[in-house]
Amino acid sequence: MLETEELKKVFKGKTAVEGASLYLDKGESVGLLGPNGAGKSTTISMISTLLKPTSGDVRLNGKSVIKNPSEMRRVLGVVPQEIALYGELTAYENLKFFGRIYGLSGKALEDAIQRSLNLVGLVERQKEIVKTYSGGMKRRVNIAAAMMHEPEVIIMDEPTVGIDPQSRSHILEMVRELNQEKGLTVLYTSHYMEEVERLCDRVYIMDHGKIIASGTKEELKSILSSEETVWIELDRPYPEFFKELQKIKTIKQAAETEKGIKLIIPKGSRILGEVFQASEHHQAQIINVNVQTPSLEDVFLHLTGRKLRD
Repeated sequence: MLETEELKKVFKGKTAVEGASLYLDKGESVGLLGPNGAGKSTTISMISTLLKPTSGDVRLNGKSVIKNPSEMRRVLGVVPQEIALYGELTAYENLKFFGRIYGLSGKALEDAIQRSLNLVGLVERQKEIVKTYSGGMKRRVNIAAAMMHEPEVIIMDEPTVGIDPQSRSHILEMVRELNQEKGLTVLYTSHYMEEVERLCDRVYIMDHGKIIASGTKEELKSILSSEETVWIELDRPYPEFFKELQKIKTIKQAAETEKGIKLIIPKGSRILGEVFQASEHHQAQIINVNVQTPSLEDVFLHLTGRKLRD
């Protein structure tokens, strides 16, 4: 339904996106992951026709939209990373404004406003000034604005950043319902790996302006199929213990977490003896050790060298 071919964008001699090719089938939910500065937002801006690529193409149903963006804009809804609302207006007035931009009027406009407000659960709060809303409520109005014209494709650029758990849960469930029950095609970016795990059929991983891996979640996890993850829970941080683990050549990745240390090691390797020996040397109190198969987060760390939220 929607695809990009070798998208490239150069700003003042600096390449932000280089050779990005991806596709979304109709009714599919696709994740676009990458650390800050990876080129995700620039890619989204080119797909949504806000930026013209330096080279490459964006096609909708096989037809290029670079020279004729109106067809893409007709079927596309965008939920931007930053809140894009008028704070002095009510939710109702904001949606009325955006609905008119989409060419709606009369009963069709009123029906769209109420349908969108009902979708995001804000019918009873629609007459309140947006600047009085919580961050989560503003995000929900942002989504409602993107849904006013009943798009076929929606791009959601980190729609849950900085909001309360209740609003986040509501948004995730709404996205899942729109995709699975309404057949809406979704391109989703997030700094929360669990959101992508929950919502997306396939995932693209982007770093330094390039797509470096893609596939289903299972296909991406198979990149580390010969490895396993060891979680070491500690009673407190032990910097010197961590530094020693980083020196062990058998350990492929070592990362400090809130509760301890996460290691990625070759499957079947007998490394725990060295770990416990190092813990004794540094008097590090190990509370628990858990061995697991690698997660999508582990694959991301392996490919980019950074955590998703870095």
